[in-house]
Amino acid sequence: MSEPFDTVDIIRTKRDRGVLSPEQIAWTIDAYTRGFIAEEQMAALNMAILLNGMNREEIAQWTAAMIASGERMDFSALRPAPGGPTDANGNKPTSDKHSTGGVGDKITLPLAPLVAVFGVAVPQLSGRGLGHTGGTLDKLEAIPGWRAALSNADMMAQLQDVGAVICAAGSGLAPADKKIYALRDVTGTVEAIPLIASSIMSKKIAEGTGSLVLDVKVGSGAFMKDLEQARELARTMVALGTDAGVKTVALLTDMSTPLGLTAGNAIEVEESVEVLAGGGPQDVVELTVRLAEEMLAAAGVSGADPAAALRDGRAMDVWRRMIRAQGGDPDAALPVAKESEVVYAPADGVLVGLDALSVGVAAWRLGAGRARKEDLVQAGAGVRLHAKPGATVKAGEPLMTLLTDTPERFERAKEALADAVLIAPEGARPANQLIMDRIA
Repeated sequence: MSEPFDTVDIIRTKRDRGVLSPEQIAWTIDAYTRGFIAEEQMAALNMAILLNGMNREEIAQWTAAMIASGERMDFSALRPAPGGPTDANGNKPTSDKHSTGGVGDKITLPLAPLVAVFGVAVPQLSGRGLGHTGGTLDKLEAIPGWRAALSNADMMAQLQDVGAVICAAGSGLAPADKKIYALRDVTGTVEAIPLIASSIMSKKIAEGTGSLVLDVKVGSGAFMKDLEQARELARTMVALGTDAGVKTVALLTDMSTPLGLTAGNAIEVEESVEVLAGGGPQDVVELTVRLAEEMLAAAGVSGADPAAALRDGRAMDVWRRMIRAQGGDPDAALPVAKESEVVYAPADGVLVGLDALSVGVAAWRLGAGRARKEDLVQAGAGVRLHAKPGATVKAGEPLMTLLTDTPERFERAKEALADAVLIAPEGARPANQLIMDRIA
């Protein structure tokens, strides 16, 4: 069978800052998915896109082609609760959240059951960690018995009954993205904004959610280090969602410091349960509530009070049902690391800096993350923080505790933390702003 386009011509077009036609893009994604376009050719095209960008129409067409490579989910069969909210078609409304990844980012765990309290279904398709950013599925798998893999039928049944599900995306959802992402990961093209945006949004649009809230992280522990770059990514993704008929909003949030007081797997579940019990670190509670407000508003629910649902136990009730529905025991003891080592404050003063990337790399080296997708993670490994920026500290006080089953990892974890801490004289206070911008 003859092919309608020449791969090298398409690479040259992007290399020379040209614009690809919808037909060229559709063919490129299809031809690469079926193996006609070679890996080195797609790598060259990805690099040309990284260097020269794409316009809005090209990104939309690239996203649509990746969606077309697989199945699309449909939640129109979900029935609303009696007296509960409905979407424009009289069905149970759906809303989802996506974070671009960070350190200590356990927000999905309390957020999904919290939004479900108010009659909105939350189909949260999540992933595993790679490198210094933690994965939601890795955290939840620290709960004895919990399983990430659900069939579409099981997912629908749980959304109808419980209202929230956190699980792995099926292999049929945007398979072209999985293949392209694996190539980007090993060719230095992960940071290409058109490719990041289309990767995220192809899966979210194919997932079939009615509305979507994006948590775009900014800072050392995020993929986007620069605020203007993060704004560009957020605007691109909001436009893709809007053009696809998905109500989409983005918050830009700070990832210069880890979220909460834990970075790991079991210890982040523990902290999430504290939030669901009405406690937990202030920054985790603030972001959970704000994202819940955005998700509910995007789903058409007004007058809800997510903060009250954390305080009075309603969100905890949904959490327990959600964990049980996926085979987990919400009352089971979580794994605990066999070994620990304390890192102490080097001086008196105010903690004004605690670098998120350094903490994330330390947690990764302790065994909480993986260098390759096939690596196993330690459920109990990670970093427990004893102070956050703004706290007054004294020399010799514990700043953080390192946790692992394999003590030979401590040395390299401490190397990652060598420049993580900044202590200033008394009186200095960092100016932290958790939520930096909103784009709709």
